[in-house]
Amino acid sequence: MSSQNADVLAQGLKPRHVRMLSIAGVIGAGLFVGSGHAIAEAGPAVLLAYIAAGALVVLIMRMLAEMAIASPDSGSFSSYADKSLGRWAGFTIGWLYWWFWVLVIPLEANAAGTILHGWFPQVAIWEYTLAITTFLTVTNLFSVKNYGEFEFWFALLKVVAIIAFLIAGSLAIFGLMPGSSTQGISNLYATHGFMPNGISAVLAAILTTMFSFMGTEIVTIAAAESREPKKQITQATNSVIWRISLFYLLSIFIVVALVPWNTPSLMKAGSYQTAMEMMNVPYARQIVDVVVLVAVCSCLNSALYTASRMLYSLSRRQDAPAAASRTTRSGTPWVAVIASTAAAFIAVICNYLAPAAVFEFLLASSGAIALLVYLVIAASHLVLRKKREARGETLSYRMWLFPGLTWATMVFIVGILISMLFNPQHRSEIIATGLLTLAVLVTSRIVHHKRSMGKNEETLALRS
Repeated sequence: MSSQNADVLAQGLKPRHVRMLSIAGVIGAGLFVGSGHAIAEAGPAVLLAYIAAGALVVLIMRMLAEMAIASPDSGSFSSYADKSLGRWAGFTIGWLYWWFWVLVIPLEANAAGTILHGWFPQVAIWEYTLAITTFLTVTNLFSVKNYGEFEFWFALLKVVAIIAFLIAGSLAIFGLMPGSSTQGISNLYATHGFMPNGISAVLAAILTTMFSFMGTEIVTIAAAESREPKKQITQATNSVIWRISLFYLLSIFIVVALVPWNTPSLMKAGSYQTAMEMMNVPYARQIVDVVVLVAVCSCLNSALYTASRMLYSLSRRQDAPAAASRTTRSGTPWVAVIASTAAAFIAVICNYLAPAAVFEFLLASSGAIALLVYLVIAASHLVLRKKREARGETLSYRMWLFPGLTWATMVFIVGILISMLFNPQHRSEIIATGLLTLAVLVTSRIVHHKRSMGKNEETLALRS
C-alpha cells in the first residue's frame, strides 16, 4: 500500500456522488425513528423545534460554505479554526469531531445488526455488526469512489422512501388514501392544543432535534475530493433550505397531522412506522426496517469516511501521528481508515469489558460536540471574513447580514449549551463533553509545547 502520490487525497468523487451526498446527508435513522421521541416530548409544536434547529443548520452551512469555497480542505472547519483561532482550536475541534464519528460507527453497526438479527435470528447481533463494519471498512480502503458509489445508492433509496411517504401522507390528509384510518390535520390542535406541554418542552425538543442534522457539513469535507469542489459546495449549500424543508418539516408535519402526539407507539415504533400503520400501509414495519437499515448503513459508511478524513487532515497539520497521512496509490488514507475503525472496536470492547458507567460516559461525551462544532464554525467565520476583507479579497459566496447574523448564531448556540446544563436529561452530556474538551485542550497545549521546544533546540543546534 505504498504511496506514490505524496500522500495526497484523490479527486475521485463524481458530481452525482456529491450531489446525492448533499441531498440525503441530513437523512438518518433519527428522522425515521428518533423523531417520535421529539413529537412525544413537545406535541405538534415540535415543528417549531425543527424550524429552529433547521434554521441554525442553514446559517452554519452558509458560513462554512463561504470558508470552504474560498479554501476547499478535507479538514474543513478544523482547518479553518486552525487558521482563524489558533492551533489549539483546530487541534481540539478536529479531535472532538473525529471522536464523535468514531462512536457513531459501533452504534450504527449495532443498530444494523439488531435489525438483521430480527430477520435472521440464527446469526448473532455481534456477528452482523462485525461483518457490516468490516465490509464497509474494506470498501473505504480501496478508493473514495467506492464510498461515493455506496453512499449514492444508500442516499437514493432514502430519498425515494421519503418521497413515497410524503405522497402517501398527503393523500391521507386529503382523504384520498384507500383504507386509511386517519385523515385531515385536526391532530395538530385537537389533543390539548398545538403546544400541549408548553414552551419549555419545545426548547427541550430543540436539543433532541439538533443532533438529527449532524452530518450536513460532511459535504464540505467530501467536496474537497471532487474535481470541482467550489461548484459542488455552492450547489449543496444553496439546496440545504429546500432539503430541510422537504425531508424534515414536511414529513414531520404529515406525521403530527395524522397521528395524535400522545400515541404510545411513537416512542416505541417511531414516527414513520406509526403513521404508516394508521394509514393501513401493508407491511409498514418491514418497510420501515428496510429503510432504517439503509439509513444506518449510510450513516456508518459516512462515519468511516468522515473520521478517516479528519484524522488525515490532523496528521497533515502535524496534530496527529504522521502515519495517519499515508495514502494508497489510489489516494485513500488507509492508515486513518484502519485507525478510526480500530478505535471504534475499542469502544465496543469497553462496552463489554469495562463497567457500564465507562461506556455511558463515552457516549455522553459526544452529546454536545455538534454544538461545539457549530460554535467554532461561526467563530472561525467571524475572524476569517474580517481578515479577508482587511486584505481586500473578493468573496464569490457570502454569509447573509454579516456580522450581525453570525453573532446572533453564536449567542443562540451558547444559549442551547446553557439550557443543556440546566436540563436534567442533557446535563450529563454537557458535563462529559466539557471534561473531554478540557482533556483535549490540555493535550493540545502539551503537544504544541513539546513541538515548539523541539524546534527551538534544532534552531540553537544549527546556530552553534
